[in-house]
Amino acid sequence: MSEILLSLTMPDDVAQHVEDLLLGRPDLVRGFTTGRVNGHGSVIRLVEAAELVSGHSPRTQIQTVGQEDDMRAVLALIKQALPRANVFYWLLPVIAMGRL
Repeated sequence: MSEILLSLTMPDDVAQHVEDLLLGRPDLVRGFTTGRVNGHGSVIRLVEAAELVSGHSPRTQIQTVGQEDDMRAVLALIKQALPRANVFYWLLPVIAMGRL
């Protein structure tokens, strides 16, 4: 079975909760990477004055790689634990992975 990349993008105030969920399930998530990103577009609700001026909203992105069944289980876990968290996700096949 091939590896899948799961990318999760969420409001900053949700990120720590999602990180805690992932850290609590080493059987599903071997590790993950987090980073700061900015949300743009009509589906991003701009609330703060700085967001209205800049035209984007700060977000946290978490990426992890694993088996598809495990990544879908992670999505179900987040949905169950944080049903209104406003987490956008996507799954992509991983062509290659390793260390250099």
